[in-house]
Amino acid sequence: MVALPATTCQATPTVAGPASRDTLQPPALAPLPEVSGELRQQIRRLHAALGAEAAELRPAVWERACVGYLVLRQQGKVRRSGLLAVADMELPSTAQRLWVVDLKAQKVLHRSYVAHGRGSGKLLARRFSNRIKSACTALGFYRTQDAYGGSHGLSRRLRGLDVGQNSNAQDRYIVLHAADYAGRAYLRKHGQLGYSRGCPALPPEQYRAIIGAVGEGGCLLLCGSGLESRWLDGAAAGRAFATRGWQ
Repeated sequence: MVALPATTCQATPTVAGPASRDTLQPPALAPLPEVSGELRQQIRRLHAALGAEAAELRPAVWERACVGYLVLRQQGKVRRSGLLAVADMELPSTAQRLWVVDLKAQKVLHRSYVAHGRGSGKLLARRFSNRIKSACTALGFYRTQDAYGGSHGLSRRLRGLDVGQNSNAQDRYIVLHAADYAGRAYLRKHGQLGYSRGCPALPPEQYRAIIGAVGEGGCLLLCGSGLESRWLDGAAAGRAFATRGWQ
């Protein structure tokens, strides 16, 4: 049995969302509506430029991350220009499912494992919740906040930007932090990662670099098929890109 280490996030699982699935194949995601052909081409071109490091980043997840980033930047909800972090939380925890991307340099800065909440499932996260004490991962766009030294060492606070999806992040103490159960050694021993109480917990061998790279005011998307976000506005993203590109 996989251990359930404590984290700074609040606990006791209550289940919300779709039933768990036996297959490792993540649920299908349809292309977003109202994304212009030109913007979609730019998003696909950037994905291709990222090379082999982004081969397992599903195009529909990448599209959602890019559209949300463009709209959030245009509206001043995130301040960090050209930096986008995205985690496909419906890939199994054995996959390196977090990418930190420099959009202007067209480069993957970091790719790593990331743990999901114990209320979200075991190997696969298939239940997501914004509820306090759910112990679930909450889907949605986050703005990275200040860094601090906590019980897990260097950590970075997150602010949920999607009402109803992740807006309780601060009340739930959802942060980026290191955890032994999110690292390679734990994965080799147990065959999968362990679980947080909702935080996107990072490998101890990479957490400092990732927390530093995303900085304060950056954009992070925790993506899954249940994601509903006002920031997934294809038309607004097209206008934003025409005005400022990936800035």
